[in-house]
Amino acid sequence: MMALDTNVLVRFLVKDDEQQAQTVYRLFKQTEEEQQVLFVPLLVILETIWVLQSAYGITDDAIVATLGKLLLMPVLMLEKPMVIQSLIASRKEGEFDLADVLIAYSAKFANCAGIYTFDKKAAKFKYFEHLKR
Repeated sequence: MMALDTNVLVRFLVKDDEQQAQTVYRLFKQTEEEQQVLFVPLLVILETIWVLQSAYGITDDAIVATLGKLLLMPVLMLEKPMVIQSLIASRKEGEFDLADVLIAYSAKFANCAGIYTFDKKAAKFKYFEHLKR
């Protein structure tokens, strides 16, 4: 099994380089025909969120919808899909930073009791605990 790097996933999603986007499409098609899957590490999801927000100005709601679609693609095997599903479901709980929520659920599914943070906004999300000086 092969894994995907962030730049490959971003090219597939934003199609800002048509040639690279077609290369990724062909890779997905070939992988599917061979009845294989491509692994998408959780860190790639985190980086993808950051790139889509900062470089492309894509809204959190659009990113969450995209993550839901990626989960449904049989050619992709996302690391810890329950973390991604929890991130998607958490959108109903308020406007929190997607990266923070991904970190929170990653820790939760690793059986952590919580996460210490200095980030006051993140501390409002369950699983975070504000660490005061």
